[in-house]
Amino acid sequence: MPIDKIIVSVIGILGILFTYLYFFGKKEEAVEAKGSLDITVEGGYQPSQIVIPANTPMTLNFTRLDSNPCLEELVMPEFKIKRTLPLNEKISIKIKPQKTGSFPFSCGMNMFHGKIIVK
Repeated sequence: MPIDKIIVSVIGILGILFTYLYFFGKKEEAVEAKGSLDITVEGGYQPSQIVIPANTPMTLNFTRLDSNPCLEELVMPEFKIKRTLPLNEKISIKIKPQKTGSFPFSCGMNMFHGKIIVK
């Protein structure tokens, strides 16, 4: 096999590996919340995966540090919550999930996502 074909094959394999790791390699750990949890809104939600127990009141404190207008609104469809998140202000949202499962939340434009996992 000529050297140029070997080089092209190696570059192709490395490109596939890089693409796979970029899109599927980074998995954020879920954070367990007890009573309340501070969530920073900056280029997304940190933490973006929250584990809470069912039938337990929980306060989620969102602080938006990113001026991106997309992150201005928070939507939690399962909990029928739609809130504006002013820049550099803490907004507290109280929930008490009744059923177990995974419940997504997002910005108003559905570009940034998070998940509440109720156990």
